[in-house]
Amino acid sequence: MSDIRHTAQAATLARTLAAGEGIDAHWHDDHQIVYAGAGVVAVTTEAGTWFAPGTRALWVPAGCVHAHRAHGRLDLHLLGLPATVNPLGLDTPTVLTVSPLLRELILAHTGDPGADGPERRRLRAVLLDQLRASPQQPVQLPAPTDSRLRAVCDVLHRDPADPRTLAALGGEAGAGERTLSRLFRRELGMTFPQWRTQLRLYHALRMLAEGEPVTTVAHRCGWASTSAFIDVFRRAFGYTPGTHLRRP
Repeated sequence: MSDIRHTAQAATLARTLAAGEGIDAHWHDDHQIVYAGAGVVAVTTEAGTWFAPGTRALWVPAGCVHAHRAHGRLDLHLLGLPATVNPLGLDTPTVLTVSPLLRELILAHTGDPGADGPERRRLRAVLLDQLRASPQQPVQLPAPTDSRLRAVCDVLHRDPADPRTLAALGGEAGAGERTLSRLFRRELGMTFPQWRTQLRLYHALRMLAEGEPVTTVAHRCGWASTSAFIDVFRRAFGYTPGTHLRRP
């Protein structure tokens, strides 16, 4: 990431980004919560990409260089917190579950960022309490560094529906299945099937945000059937792909 901007104070605001629009690499002295009121937001660092629909938010710690990208029309809500305020004690980017109450608290807090007074301080206190209770979610695509592993990942990024086994993909990358399996666990912290599922979910969110029908998304992302896709999506995000399409 070149031309990295530094902003001492992380913004608290709401703004709209068009599909495909982004915010270039930057970092803050403060922590920041990134939330998509509509659309899907992806946050990329040197370690990989974290992505979140409306039932998730992204915690970006102070000092972390990151960039944002909108999938679909994105209602982006950014909430800055001083570096001394870290309700979950997190020092790496993390995806958090957003309950209906936490969603409304984030929308209210970012909707009038210039306000101050006792009511806003009480709102902020409840928001921090809700953050402390938010479960963490493994919604991330880690970035590989090994060239052989990167070659395999790039193939599947270009076509997430590619059905080939790791052994077959390894033929293109010049590495055996056992070597690649070891690299997936060591570099990415997950097995190949786990990573491929995360990749397919990422592309599914992107396609749904762009208005693609559920059946089309299921096919283009490599699920054997629409029902199988719906089941995996529901277990990952807590609602169905059809519900995702009906979000504001």
